[in-house]
Amino acid sequence: MFGYIYLKGYLEYYGYPIKVYLNCPEECKTSKSRELPREGRVSRGKEYRESPATATTARPIRKRIEAEEEEEEEEEEEEAAAVDDSELGRVTVALSRSREQQTSHTVSIKKNLDTILTRRCHVEAKLQNIGKVLPNVVLIRTEGEKFCDMIARTNELAENVSAKVRQLDLARSRVCECQSRINDILDLQLCSEGVATALRNEDYEQGAAHVHRYLAMDQQLLERTAEDVSGDHTSISSSLVTLQQAAMELRAVVTHKFDEAVKSEDLASVERFFKIFPLLGMHLEGLKKFCSYLCTKLHETAQKNLQAALEIKSNDKRAAVIFADTMTLLFEGIARIVEVHQPIIETYYGPGRLLMTISILQKECDRQVKKIIVVFTKHRCISKNVQMINEYLRKPSPERLDPKELDLLLGEITIMHSRAELYIRFLKRRVKNDIEISTTDEAQRTELLNEFEMTINNSELAHGMQELLGAYLALERYFLEESVNKALGMDALDPDQQTSSMVDDVFFIVQKCVRRAMSSWSIDGVCAVVNMACGILEGEFANRLRNRLRQGYPAGYLDLAQAYSALQTSIQHGRLQTSDTECARLMFLAYLNNTDVSTEYVETLCKSLGAEIDATFPNMQKKDRGKIDSCLSSLKGVILILRGIIDCGLEQLRVSAVKPRVTPWLDAFLSIDHHINEDELLRYETDEPFVQTLITNLEGLLRGFKDSLTTSNYDALIGLLTAEVTARLEKIVLKSTFNRAGGLILDKEIRSLASYLAAATSWSVRDKFARLTQIATILSIEKIEELADYCGADAIAWRLTPSEVRRIASLRIDFRPEDIKRLKL
Repeated sequence: MFGYIYLKGYLEYYGYPIKVYLNCPEECKTSKSRELPREGRVSRGKEYRESPATATTARPIRKRIEAEEEEEEEEEEEEAAAVDDSELGRVTVALSRSREQQTSHTVSIKKNLDTILTRRCHVEAKLQNIGKVLPNVVLIRTEGEKFCDMIARTNELAENVSAKVRQLDLARSRVCECQSRINDILDLQLCSEGVATALRNEDYEQGAAHVHRYLAMDQQLLERTAEDVSGDHTSISSSLVTLQQAAMELRAVVTHKFDEAVKSEDLASVERFFKIFPLLGMHLEGLKKFCSYLCTKLHETAQKNLQAALEIKSNDKRAAVIFADTMTLLFEGIARIVEVHQPIIETYYGPGRLLMTISILQKECDRQVKKIIVVFTKHRCISKNVQMINEYLRKPSPERLDPKELDLLLGEITIMHSRAELYIRFLKRRVKNDIEISTTDEAQRTELLNEFEMTINNSELAHGMQELLGAYLALERYFLEESVNKALGMDALDPDQQTSSMVDDVFFIVQKCVRRAMSSWSIDGVCAVVNMACGILEGEFANRLRNRLRQGYPAGYLDLAQAYSALQTSIQHGRLQTSDTECARLMFLAYLNNTDVSTEYVETLCKSLGAEIDATFPNMQKKDRGKIDSCLSSLKGVILILRGIIDCGLEQLRVSAVKPRVTPWLDAFLSIDHHINEDELLRYETDEPFVQTLITNLEGLLRGFKDSLTTSNYDALIGLLTAEVTARLEKIVLKSTFNRAGGLILDKEIRSLASYLAAATSWSVRDKFARLTQIATILSIEKIEELADYCGADAIAWRLTPSEVRRIASLRIDFRPEDIKRLKL
């Protein structure tokens, strides 16, 4: 009962219009008209009031209702008392959750109100500004309405004016059309009379001008005009017929006169009638006839030049390149024709006609180039030489072609090819400019350029140059291989030089062949020759160097003065005598230098070749650039091969000359007592017998090689010597025992030795002494505990492992083994 009263009061306090059906009868829940008793309803100050008229009649009913309500209230109180605890708990939880939600909502609203209140000053300032601006807004609105009305009136006026202007323009166009018809009719009569007079007087230019004016008229429009003007119909029709007949007659006369001028070789008349053709609408006929005339002149000139080339004497200074000169004259003649007649063609025939002109001239050029190549191949015995080379490659024989005889021939072929490339570039540049002037459509431009490219690629000129390039590559390969083999066979060593003769000879030949290929202006030719050079350098040349260095450096005492003397004596007597060993030593060092210098030459050739190719072929296509890059990468691969040969030669030098000499010098360390007292330590500080003797011996060893090796090889030798000395000395040290004074002496000796070798070369050798320096440090410490500072976790670049440190520390006679074992490294 108490729970029901609490719930009822709570609902009344918050004013919720909720019907309560807690344990009420089922008909109470389903009834739509009955509500809670008045005491259980939420009214929020509203009271039930009855009208006076119904108070008397309703009083018995009301008493009965009140009695029923009292009974219901009693029942409800009984039912509420029977509500179980679980249902009351659920309602309490729901009310608590609702109160929490309302509390959070209240807090949120309060925060929003606080935020709005914080902006109060800002909002008030804005409102004040708006209040100040408001009068201006009213004024602006008034002015805007006036301006809008003004624009509307102006727009209406403009529409009226435009309509009138359109009417005027239509009237003007009709007047112009009428004037054009009148002018055409007048011109038609004048042209009809003028063309007849011009034909009688043989004034073909004037007659052609009348016909050109007639052809520019719209004949259908003239016929309609004649039908509209009934009185002049006969005269207009007769004028049209007269002009048509005159045009046909004039075309025939001009064609006949042009042919007669060509036969009589009257250049002035040829050019005169050539200019008349376009006035008569005969553009194609005029170009074809004029180009045929030019082809005839080209044929005559080319035949004379070829005959003169065959009659030239062999001692003439241009005899070796006479066929290249003949082909150059042909290309220059065509280029001169294009330069002279292109302005005439553009003036009288209009732009865009050059492609057709060049196509016709190129056919004659192909015929003449083919003749020149045939005569050149026969006169220079190209086919015979190529056949002899192929037979020699299949079956070598003593009788072979001398490479010197091919030198001039190869130069002439490259000149011919370069002239052809220059000629094609000239034509392409001219045609491209003419196409750009004649049309603005990119698709049409591309189509015309492709047509020109196809014309050139399918021409006899391109085919002939391809055949010449193939013959050139076959001859160039033979020249390169035979010249290099000859240079290798004639290899000789000059006592005053560090290298033998074959290096300069081979790279002179290679550079000459590569530059000659570049002078042909053929990317394919350049790539082929570069690949040939790479093959020669990787093959015969590298094998020659490798095989000689693999023979090793002769052992024994080295005396360069005796070696030079022996070499000279052997050359004078034509055989090697008792100084064969010295000569072999000098030749080994010379070939080691040959390899080093060859590496530098290849690097220089690669750089210069890349720069020259970029200068020769500035507008290279992506495909051609890929070819060049591939060839240059192959050339760079030769450098790696040569460096491998150098490493092989240095290893031979280490095994034969360094290790046998250094080993006994270092083994002397074992015969020295390293248990030194204080007096001996003071003496060792002023005199270092072991290291001074070692440095003296090393200096004598290096002095024998310094003048015989290149700078790079000499530095490599010092690095090799350093590695050998440090490795051998480390092994010897591990076989000895020391006290602290002995360790200090060792540390000083190692530093002296490192300083000497570092000063002898431009390369860094300190790194090779790192392990030895650390060994000396371990052997020179005062207390065993100091090792933790040197080789601990914070040690920088410590090369020795913990086991090696313990082993080296055990060489100290004053360190106890158990102390060494306890070290934490």
